[in-house]
Order: sequence, then structure tokens, then C-alpha cells
Amino acid sequence: MHQRAALLAAASVAALWAGSAAAQPATAESEVEEIVVTGTRVAGRSRLETLAPVDVLGTDQLARQGNGAELAQALANLTPALDFPRPAISDGTDSVRPAVLRGLQPDQTLVLVNGMRGHTSALINVNTSIGRGAAAFDLNTIPTVALSQVEVLRDGAAAQYGSDAIAGVINLRLREARTGGGVTLSYGLYNTTFKTSRGERDASDGLTESVSAWQGLPLGEDGFLTISGEYLLRHPTNRSDFSNPAALPLLAGNVIGRYGDPKLDSYAIYANAGLPLNDVWELYGYGGYQHRDSTSGATARPYTDATRNIIAVYPLGYLPKIKAKIEDYNVQGGVRGELAGFKVDLGTSYGKNEIEYRTVDTINTSLGATSPTNFYSGKLSYDQWLVNLNVSKPFEVGLISPLNTAFGLEYRRESFQIDAGEVNSYIFGPDKTKAPGAQGFPGFKPVNVTDVDRNNWSAYVDLEGKLTEAFGFDVAARYEDYSDFGSKATGKLSARYDFTPEFALRGSVSSGFKAPALQQQYFTYNATNNTLVNGTFQLVEVGTLPVSNPIARALGAKPLEPETAINYSVGAVYRAGAFELTIDAYQIDLENRIVLSENLPNAGTPAATAAAIAAILAPEGLTAARFFINGVDSTTKGIDVVARYKMDLGESRLDLTAAANFNDTEITKTPPLPAVAALPTTTVLFDRQARLTFEQGTPERKIVLSADWTLADFGLNAKITNYDSVLLPQNALGSDQNTGDATLVDLEARYTFPMGVGIALGANNLLDEYPVYTPGSINGATGSIGFPAYSPFGFNGRFLYGRVSYNW
Repeated sequence: MHQRAALLAAASVAALWAGSAAAQPATAESEVEEIVVTGTRVAGRSRLETLAPVDVLGTDQLARQGNGAELAQALANLTPALDFPRPAISDGTDSVRPAVLRGLQPDQTLVLVNGMRGHTSALINVNTSIGRGAAAFDLNTIPTVALSQVEVLRDGAAAQYGSDAIAGVINLRLREARTGGGVTLSYGLYNTTFKTSRGERDASDGLTESVSAWQGLPLGEDGFLTISGEYLLRHPTNRSDFSNPAALPLLAGNVIGRYGDPKLDSYAIYANAGLPLNDVWELYGYGGYQHRDSTSGATARPYTDATRNIIAVYPLGYLPKIKAKIEDYNVQGGVRGELAGFKVDLGTSYGKNEIEYRTVDTINTSLGATSPTNFYSGKLSYDQWLVNLNVSKPFEVGLISPLNTAFGLEYRRESFQIDAGEVNSYIFGPDKTKAPGAQGFPGFKPVNVTDVDRNNWSAYVDLEGKLTEAFGFDVAARYEDYSDFGSKATGKLSARYDFTPEFALRGSVSSGFKAPALQQQYFTYNATNNTLVNGTFQLVEVGTLPVSNPIARALGAKPLEPETAINYSVGAVYRAGAFELTIDAYQIDLENRIVLSENLPNAGTPAATAAAIAAILAPEGLTAARFFINGVDSTTKGIDVVARYKMDLGESRLDLTAAANFNDTEITKTPPLPAVAALPTTTVLFDRQARLTFEQGTPERKIVLSADWTLADFGLNAKITNYDSVLLPQNALGSDQNTGDATLVDLEARYTFPMGVGIALGANNLLDEYPVYTPGSINGATGSIGFPAYSPFGFNGRFLYGRVSYNW
């Protein structure tokens, strides 16, 4: 009911705006519409002319989001259908946080860079966080200063772009400039007061400093070379609870955990270029590199834990920290022009992502008091090489206008590697009464070492045209063949009818798929997880096994198959002068989704079965094991509403935006229980927690209302974002956590001096909103986890910032 009421409210506001817009002349700016290249292969099409909804976000919009250092957060601030939770104490996911479109998995959204498929992160999310089981593109590897605009296609597009484009497509378009430039200095920190289950405290932390710059340079007579760079230093935040004085009397009143943003030190540089060879052909390409050092906290180890602590080394316990050194490489090049009347684009790209882990301020207790306290824990690597050929030409076939015909080929090779850590990081030492490996993040073992690759090729055709002046259509089909699992064909049909210049209806139906990632097929690791057991968080040793592993096969693992999807959408576009409104409803039916199984054994495992599983796991020294499986079906339904109105107030201008996403996911099928002859009975592979995370772990309602007022050199931007409550479920009934409804207010004031220097002062989450805190009854002795990790707006509180920029 609350969703319907909110939708009616948004529609009412839009209707009021529409009525006043009819009486307002369009401003000059409202008549300039953004040209998009995502979701269409017809040149010169504007955002409101597309057959599917596309959000266009400019670099100025991205920069005005406060902490502009994070592209994913800026996109989530501006696009209601996109969410960017901020998990903590989740190993590598603290450093490579996933973004979620329309409540689906992060790897069900395809990310393009300059229109070409980007490479994913080496990381696969295996801990309890939104996006568990996904290996996705890391949006924060590309600084916002390097971008001219971002296009977010909110529609299934696998037939147009290939695997992963189920929820939609995000196209990151780099700056193209041969003159001009700019530099920006930013400074901010969290200034907040918050309450946890065991008390209240103030915090001033998360100090963030960044400098970014770009410069356009001429390349030949008509070419360009645009160089962009960014340096960012962000200090950690901490929203852990106080320790339990009854359980840890020596630390009564102390905060011993660290739950929040990791410490971050990064720099990135990008160069984008285009060089005409003649009147017909041009060379293009870009190169980019990011280096990122991140340090996050693991769960604090109390001094009373004899299994995981040695009093002689850490008399009051300790806080293990995980250091992740991330290096991301991108290079692309190609040539495009015209040949025999066909537009031809031949390009290639290579991308690589590496994550090197170190675990510090910790210990391998099984080695005793002589154990090192800092360890090299291993490395993950993923790379992708891509070659594609795109050809298009409009043909006269008797329609009202030429039929734009596009077709092409693509070849892709990808590989995934795991390197082992040092021996002491994973060894089970002589003291078998202690826990093995570096506490917080045991290193990858030699048995985990992996070096795999695969290739695929694809072909597509895309026909876009008009049957009448009012009725446009697009038909696309694609065929892909993978070396590891076989082939897949997809198709898409889109249509649009413009009843008047002001009003149009649009819709589409498409099939899509997501290939099982190499990381999902081959990732293997032993980890210490903080798991809710009998109502309290406890540390257990869990092995994540590849589906080819004999132990995984004994427990029911099978080779992974592609996920498949059917997308339906229908929408309306209305524009009158300076006002515009789009409403798009969608349904996404997903089958055979790839998920990470539950730990085996688990709470739903009968005693006899648990004993049999323990015997299977004993040679590996594991408490439990898990692996990737197919078999989850779901249906996601939702509505996107976006309304904009630009008011000319004489000497000033007011730009108003109201946008909302209403989204609901239902699991319609779960994996069948494995029929394993070696086990007395079967066990649960997809449990209550996993199911409810899919269904209620992301907001079912997100509404963003914003206003930007400009008067000469002065500007004021205000934004209100409303989230409904999300659920952090647990398998133990009575242990679920709700984040609670929340409304965040952001405010920024800016001024540009005559000499071109601009300043801005602002606050994100001005009113210092927090999700509901984690109850002390399930937070353990250390109080490490202060707030639900699924909070869609994080749990850091008020952020105050200033920004100085100079453009030339």
C-alpha cells in the first residue's frame, strides 16, 4: 500500500508540474536534448526519442554529489533504480563494493566504456553482502573527472550487447576535448552523532581529500587528446558498537571493532584520443590505469577467545586488518569510417584487474607466540581481451524512412588466476587446538592456485526504422558461442508510437542471459566467516570450492549453466515546453540463476547428514563448505518515474526533478535438494536468508526529489531521498534486522568568481540519518557490527565537504 501511495503522490506532483509547464515557455537549455548512443545504433537520437528509458548524467551532475570521488555513489544518488550499499567486514567486498540496478545482482548489469564492454573485477563476492556470488565491473576504477557523461539504459539489452545486460547497461563515456581544462580540490569529513545498542557517541572521521584535473590537447589539425587524473586519500570510518562489558570486563566502555569505510589511498590517470586520418576515417582509443590501496577491518578477536588469540602477543585482543592493493588497467584502440557506403568500426580493447591481499595486525595462533603478525595472503587476477567489428548502413526498403541496418562480430578471451599466499598465512601449525591461518583473512593455499581461461565469439544484427512517421521499431538478435558451456541466442523487439509531438508510448520484449563467470566456476578459498549461530555471531572456517572439486561433487555440485531472462517493459513519454515526464513499467523473469550455496552443513542439516558431511570435510580442516549452483528462478516487477521541469524565473533558473523507483522481487523456484547417495538425507542449498536477501535486501521504494537554482554566478542544489526499509534476514527466526524507513537531505551552495574560480560548500545526509542499529543480543562480545550491512544509504551519518575548482 505504501508503494501505491507514494506512486500516486509522485504522479500528482508530476501532473501539477505538467499543468504549469503548459503555460511556461521552454528555456533555451530545455530545447537542447542529450544525444545518446546506448540502446540505439541510430546516430543523433536524443534521450526522449529512444525506444527504451535512458538516463543521461553529465559530469557536472556527478561532481555535485558531495563525495564525488566515488562514481558508483554519485550514480546511486542520481538514479533511483540504482543502489550502492556500503558493506563492512566483508573481506574484499569492503574495497570493491557492488552497485545494484533494479534490485538484481551486480553482474546482471553490463558496463561499457566508450561503447565497448568493460572488464569485471577479479573479486567475487562470497560473504554476506548484497551481490553475494557476483563478479561485477568495479565502477569506482574510473574517476568522474575522466567522464563527459554516463548513460544508464534501464532495459534488458543482451541481444544488443551480449551477456550480462539483463537489468540494463551503463555506458561510461570519456571526455573528448582538444582545448580547455580544469582542476578541482575537495575536502570533507563525517561529523556525526549516533547511537548503537550499547551507547551513544560522536565521531569526526572519514576525512576525504582529493585533487582531480583534466586537460584537452590538440592532436593534429582536428584530433584531440584529453588527459584526466585523480588522487584520493580517504581515512576510515568506524560505526562499531561498544564491547560487551559483561563478556569483556577489561575493555568495558571501549570500541574495539572497526565497522565502516576502509582507509583508501588511490590515484588514476586516463587518456582519451581521436585523430582523423582524412575526411572519412579516424583513429580512436583510450588508456587508463588506477592504483588503489585499501585497508579494512575484520571482526575483532577478543582476548577471551583462546582458539584465535594468544594472550602473550595480544593481552587485550586485537583487530585484524585486510589490505587490498588493487591495480586496474584499460587500453582500447580502433579505426572507424565509411567503406562502400557502410559505416565501419573495428576496435579492440584489453583490460586487467588485480587484487593483492595482505593481512596485518593479526596472528596465526596455531603457530604459537612466535607467529608473524603480518602476512602476504595471495592475489586474484582477471583479464579480458576483446575485438569487435560493427557495421551499419541505412537502406531504402519502402518504409517511411530508411531502415538502419547494423550487424557485427565480436571475439572475447578472458582469464582468471589465483596466486597462493605465504606459507604462514594459511598453514595449520603444530598447535592443533588453535585456529589455522592468519586470522581475519587466511591466505590462499597452493591447492587454491588457479589459472583458467575461455573464449567466445558472437554475431548480431539490429534493424531499426519506422513503419509510419509515428510508429518506430527495433528488432535485434544475437548469437554467442562459449568454449566452456556452448552457445546461446537472444532477441529483442522494441516499438514506440508518438501520438502527438508531446506524447508517446514505448515498449519492448527481449530475451537475455548471463554466462557463468570464470570466478563463479573456479574460485576456491578457505575463510573465517562471522556467521550467526544459535542467535550469536561466531567465527567458522568455511571452504568455497569450485564445482569441479571432488568434495563439492560429493556434496551435489554440477557444472554451471547460463542464467536466462525474459524482459517486458511498457512506458510513456510526455513533454510540454520545459516539462518532461517518463513512466516505465517492467517485468524481468529470470531462470536458472547462479547463486552461492549455503554452508554445508547448516542449521537445516539433520544430525546424521551433518556427521557425514563433517567426515567428507575433515581432510581439508573445514567446518563447512559451499559452492556455486544454478536453479533459482525469480520475477522482478517495478515502475520507474522521472519528471523534470526547468523554470525560467527571469534573472534566475530553477531546475526541478522528481524520480522514483518501485521494485519488487519474488523467488518463484529454489534449487532442488541434491540426491547424494553418500549422505543419509539431503540438506538445504538455498536457505531463508538467501531467499529474503533477494526479495527484501534492496529498497522496494526509492524516491529522489531535487532542485537546482541558479542566479548568475550563484547556485544552490537541494536533494531529498526517501528509502523504504530493507531487511537483513537471518536463518534463525527472531534475528532479522530492518534498516527502517529513512529520508536523507543533501544541500550544496556554490559560487563562481569572475576569474573562473568556483567554490562549493555542502552536506550529504544533513539531518544525520542512520539505519536501525544492530541489537546487542546478536552483536557478540566485541560489538563489531554496529548497523545492518544492507542499509541502502550506508551507516556513516552526516558528511560535510568543500570544493574549490578552476576551469580554463
